[in-house]
Amino acid sequence: MFAEERRAEIAKLVASARRVNGAELARRYEVTMETVRRDLAALEAEGKLRRVHGGAVTVEQSTSVESSIALRQNLNTPEKQRIALKAYELLRDSDVGAVVLDAGTTIEILADRIAADDFSLKSGADRLIITHALHIAVKLAEADGIVLDLVGGTLRKMTWAAIGARAAEHFASIRPDVAFIGVNGLDAEFGLSTPGLNEAIVKTAIVKSARRVVLLCDSAKFGRESLVRFADLEDIDTLITDKAPEGELAAALEESNVEVLIA
Repeated sequence: MFAEERRAEIAKLVASARRVNGAELARRYEVTMETVRRDLAALEAEGKLRRVHGGAVTVEQSTSVESSIALRQNLNTPEKQRIALKAYELLRDSDVGAVVLDAGTTIEILADRIAADDFSLKSGADRLIITHALHIAVKLAEADGIVLDLVGGTLRKMTWAAIGARAAEHFASIRPDVAFIGVNGLDAEFGLSTPGLNEAIVKTAIVKSARRVVLLCDSAKFGRESLVRFADLEDIDTLITDKAPEGELAAALEESNVEVLIA
């Protein structure tokens, strides 16, 4: 097999498996580890993967790279739609009065569903929706049955969310009934993570403030580690996802007493 053919196959393997092991590649193609390292270096230079210790991962798994919200809105997969619907049903059927909505595309879909309904409590009183995400606040500004509390701070253009000390202090001063949060990576050991430090500070404040924390996370983020950890598995009460976690993550979630709901 020529080097070009082997590298094309390796690129396909990384795209489908999301991670490849260098030693396994050497055995698969009956080449030396030095040859594998040259192949991975060439593919990294072409932007087709990212080298890590022991092998390579897909480019989007970089711990510090984050897509803009405009790009992520184009990735509203059927899985995210199902997760958002499950979260909506959970919230609709409860009688909680104060709700935090984090930033994120799946939570934005949840906001769309809230805006399309009269979301008042069974008593007829309005629910309080608290968010630091500008795009989510816009969707809920005229929604029936809610009072909107927009948290201020420095606007991060990448996510359209308020970040920094002012936003974190606001969340630290309240005790909402439930918070729905998003994540960039969910790992058995590293926990919940996101690329931005200032955004992580706000997420940590949200997690610590809420009486109940519900994580919306599609299975593509299982096993990923982003740059900054903002919570441990023990900090969340419920995980809503599209596929049952397996292996170490499943065991860690069970040990942490996390309720897992499959959408």
